[in-house]
Amino acid sequence: MQFTPKLFSVLKEGYSLNTFRRDLIAGITVAIVSLPLSMALAIASGASPDKGLITAIIAGFLVSLLGGSRVQISGPTGAFVVIVFNGISHYGYDGLLVATLMAGFILLAAGYLRLGRIINFFPHSVITGFTSGIAVIIASSQVKDFLGLKIDSVPAEFIEKWMSYFSNMHSMSTPTLLIGLGSLAIIILMRHFTPKLPGYIVVVIVASVVVAFFNIPTETIGSRFPNIPSGLPLPSIPEIGWDKINDVVPLAFTIAFLSGIESLLSAVVADGMTGYKHRPNQEIVAHGFANIASTLFGGLPATGAIARTATNIRAGATTPVAGLFNAFFILIFVLFATKYISFIPMAALAAILFIVAWGMSELHQFAHILRLSNTDRLLLLLTFFLTILVDLNAAISVGVIAASLLFMREMSKSVDITSDVNGDTVEEENQRLTLPPKVEVFKITGPLFFAVAGDLIDSIRPIGEMPKVLMIRMPLVPYLDGTSARTFLNLIKDCHTKGTALVISGLQTQPKEMLTNAGIRHGENGVFFADNYQEAIEITRAICDKKK
Repeated sequence: MQFTPKLFSVLKEGYSLNTFRRDLIAGITVAIVSLPLSMALAIASGASPDKGLITAIIAGFLVSLLGGSRVQISGPTGAFVVIVFNGISHYGYDGLLVATLMAGFILLAAGYLRLGRIINFFPHSVITGFTSGIAVIIASSQVKDFLGLKIDSVPAEFIEKWMSYFSNMHSMSTPTLLIGLGSLAIIILMRHFTPKLPGYIVVVIVASVVVAFFNIPTETIGSRFPNIPSGLPLPSIPEIGWDKINDVVPLAFTIAFLSGIESLLSAVVADGMTGYKHRPNQEIVAHGFANIASTLFGGLPATGAIARTATNIRAGATTPVAGLFNAFFILIFVLFATKYISFIPMAALAAILFIVAWGMSELHQFAHILRLSNTDRLLLLLTFFLTILVDLNAAISVGVIAASLLFMREMSKSVDITSDVNGDTVEEENQRLTLPPKVEVFKITGPLFFAVAGDLIDSIRPIGEMPKVLMIRMPLVPYLDGTSARTFLNLIKDCHTKGTALVISGLQTQPKEMLTNAGIRHGENGVFFADNYQEAIEITRAICDKKK
């Protein structure tokens, strides 16, 4: 069931005329939002606007057809702007296509290996950190077009980029700035007073008409991309060579990771808004096919778009058919109205991307995390600044590793290995007092893993002369790893050499299986397992009686 597309399940349940009407209206609404956004994101990524439209059509159609969510809308997103821009800069557009193709197959493998729950292993502070960092980078990339600065080549690095802006501020174009400010004002006012109307498409139309009618000297899509093709290209396989594959492997894994994480995040948000439940593994599989197909048509990497998915839901969508309509209406535009793209001012698209960046910044979440623990603050700021100043790969890698290390440090603090002198209850205390002499009892609380495995030996060493019986109580140990199992083997060897029997009581299922797999068995080498404390005491008395 988890690998069945939601569309198939929905159609099997029945599809009414009323549902069709709602999906149709939602599809038109999302298409109106997606058109300018897809072009703006493609341009910000260093590609031509038609690449964004192709991605919205191909990926949007396949994810709605094969995805595991009822209302997911897929296509080019802000999260990919930095990755795609750097990918094109380093490897060319052909290199990006090869990396996206590889990422598609990686996503297919991840989906069929049932890695759809991987998002649960990424701390919210890390995700917020790199998302907010991407938002800052997107906004920074649009300053040139918003102000109309005359810069031949904008540096890719964040600090150098802003140094270039400041050094060329004298070349700012007043008409371009006015177009940008006007576009920004229209979007903000429409969101406040007419939130149901598509502000992005209104801005694009108004700005284009004003620039053309008054012949305002400002850069447009047509002046930057004079030969935009109309229609969909025929599918073709990009030129692939082993050298190129080897070069783009890191980029491919980054695209796959980001596509998977963003699509699952979007699906989770959609579940919260609708009350439905998505199929995470099928969602990853669908994005695998979507990225492969996008590559064949010359498109960009694709993932779930949270803002467009939310728009889809608010417009009344209830099934994946709305996403199919979205792709269909964008296709109609590409087939019959591509020539009108050339009139759109770059400053208007920059204003749209400023709004996108503001939405991605999650400022309220950022501020909320800063009020939490030192660990959360550290992960947030570390990931945020690494995203801006280094790159997304470093931010994600360091963020996740740091989160893991900090988690293990906190978990190690929860582990307690102590001499059990009195017992936890009056009954256990009375039982402890009846034990024969030369018996030592230790109690372990919490998971035993490599970070604390050495504490087991260190806690036992201070007892001095080894006793006849060493009892270790473990009813509150839920997990035991291989390093800890090795530590137990060393302890058993030491006890056996010194003639000390080892009684382990209260083992839960996982720790007992781990010790058994490590070759530690009841009755061998002086080791005895007991189900509970009472049984451990009986075994201990029997051992002491034999040693008299």
